[in-house]
Amino acid sequence: MKKSLTKLGTRSAALVLGAALALPGLTAHAGTVYTAKDTDTFWKLSNQLNIPLQQLMDANPNIDPLNIYDGLKLVIPSSASKAQSVMADEPAEPVQAITTIAGQSLAYSKVMSIKATAYSASAEENGKWGPVDYFGNPLKLGTIAVDPTIIPFGTKVYITGYDFSGLPTGGLVATATDKGGAIKGNRIDIFVPGSRDFVSGFGYQNVKVYILK
Repeated sequence: MKKSLTKLGTRSAALVLGAALALPGLTAHAGTVYTAKDTDTFWKLSNQLNIPLQQLMDANPNIDPLNIYDGLKLVIPSSASKAQSVMADEPAEPVQAITTIAGQSLAYSKVMSIKATAYSASAEENGKWGPVDYFGNPLKLGTIAVDPTIIPFGTKVYITGYDFSGLPTGGLVATATDKGGAIKGNRIDIFVPGSRDFVSGFGYQNVKVYILK
């Protein structure tokens, strides 16, 4: 059930520790430096600070939006005092853990009941954009399409409760790197390697999505 949607070009240049995000019309000294956490994303920061997501991304064309990591120094606009207040006041999310079928313990902050579908790399489903995700990365097992207002881009998740031979038995660790017009609200679309006919056998399934820490 792949969607036709404009995808961003590949942004392959990774951030270097201590690098800063330069926002339009601002120099480093005009903003406030914020030290990122592992859970931060462009989407999360844009919502918390009321900064348009596209403005942040357009201002940093060589930045990988999926590579904001703990310790990274980000330059925030002159309203940085708000940024510091938002981050300081943000309540800590309780940490819980789920054990995979392989015995691995995964820490998560929230679990959601989601309706899932699946899509393939077929041209019929991906149109002129080809078999790539929203950021231009090749589709692979572990790619999921989401509504980023519900599950932000870059979020790692653990999915359980499905019944399909094209996916790992017991559960799948995936990353939210794709989106589409049909994926709204509590919906995800799981990429599955294989033909379109094979993948269509997934149908609609209710799954559990664990938001990993």
